[in-house]
Formats: sequence, C-alpha cells, structure tokens
Amino acid sequence: MTKSIQKLIEQFSKLPTVGPRTAARFVFYLIHQPKEKAEELIKAIEDLKNKIKICSLCSNSFEGEQEICSICSDPKRDKKTICLIEKEVDLETIEKTNKYKGSYFILGESKNLQKLIERIKNEEIKEIILALNPTTEGRRLGLEIQRKLKDLEIKITRLGLGLPVGGELEYADEETLTSALESRR
Repeated sequence: MTKSIQKLIEQFSKLPTVGPRTAARFVFYLIHQPKEKAEELIKAIEDLKNKIKICSLCSNSFEGEQEICSICSDPKRDKKTICLIEKEVDLETIEKTNKYKGSYFILGESKNLQKLIERIKNEEIKEIILALNPTTEGRRLGLEIQRKLKDLEIKITRLGLGLPVGGELEYADEETLTSALESRR
C-alpha cells in the first residue's frame, strides 16, 4: 500500500465510528472517482473550517457573522431554561420535534461544566434539563452535573418516559423525544 493511501486511511480512521476497514473503503472509493469529485470534497472541508463558528453560549456550530447561533439569538426562545446535551447531533434531534423552545448547552468532548456554571451565574437560568443519553456513562455524567450544580439553587430535571436505557438520543424518534421532554422530572 502506498504512503498516500495509508496516510488518508489513517486520517479517516480518526473520525468517530470509522475504523480502518471503513476508512480504506472511503479511500479506494475516492481513488476511482474523477478528480473533480475529490476537489468538491476538499472544498467542502475547507468551507467547513473557514465558515463555521462555534456559538459562545451553547457550543452549537453555525455559519454567519454574529457571535452566537440562531437559537441563542432568537428572542422567542425561553432563555431561562437550558437543555443540556452531550453532542450537537442531539440538539438537531430535539429541534426536529418542534416541542422544545428553550436554549441549549452542548457539553461536547471536553465536558466543559465550568462554562455552563458561569452561564448559569451570569444569566437568570431557572431550569436545567438533563437530556443525556440513558447509558451508564450518561447517568454517571448526570449525577456529576447534579453534584456540581447543587449549590446554585436551580431546578434540575431529566428527560422522562420513553427513552430506552442504553440507547442514544440521536436514534430516538420524534414522538419518543416529545414524550420524554413533556414528562421530565
């Protein structure tokens, strides 16, 4: 295998849920595509890195000149309620339900709780909804967050009925998520 092929396989393998075999399939697929297709991919990645910003309030990615995303800047959204999620894809999943009208905070890979605590102190936040995956890791994270926020005198709720234990939010259907949002406790 050539160094160029191996290098690209290694790069694709660094992506979440992409192992070496899938990465190799991507590379060999690209080899057999016209040069224009590879250039389109390169351009899309360059645009992603040059045009996309991360919201300073919620960590959602967006495109535009402002410093905060369209959800955080929407005056119709409930700014006193924050839905705490693990990944950006969870935000997209919840937004598809059209049932939640508050704001968000994406923990991301860094699990930056200090940024969340500062936001709670700086804004008049009344409720944090723990919309974490119902996995062992999600439950552990939820308990850790509750411990860190206990002195802030803020209502902390969890998504309610409907989400299977061990499941992931991004795979939940809209009706299940709607039920979980409405029956939070």
